[in-house]
Amino acid sequence: FCQVIIFVNSISRCQALTSLLLEQNFPVLTIHRAMEQTERLSRYQQFKDFQKRILVATNLFGRGMDIERVNIIINYDTPEESDTYLHRVGRAGRFGTKGLAITFVSNRSDAEVMNSVQERFEVGIEKMPTQVDVSSYIGTSENA
Repeated sequence: FCQVIIFVNSISRCQALTSLLLEQNFPVLTIHRAMEQTERLSRYQQFKDFQKRILVATNLFGRGMDIERVNIIINYDTPEESDTYLHRVGRAGRFGTKGLAITFVSNRSDAEVMNSVQERFEVGIEKMPTQVDVSSYIGTSENA
């Protein structure tokens, strides 16, 4: 991956996942609403400048943040509604590049949200294959 954003639904999940990734020596930052605005802006700039490759964030980061190198979005927590899903996955594959979105579905409520996404946006969301073709999320859309 170039850069990845991992979305969670709460500040506590954001902090816990970030701690776990840091313990494993992953280059990770976190952004959530409990941080001071100046700190959020600083971390956003670090991520945008490619100083770190992984960002764990709440929905605060789901809209209006355009970072060219983000090619993978992971919904560690399934969003609570279809609009939020669309905004989250829209962070990958910007500026004519490809993107991959992975959503962990762990209960019936999560499955209902994903069904809502498929119905509302008339798309088919497949189960994760055992192997993912790297060319599906690396490269430009012009190469597709």
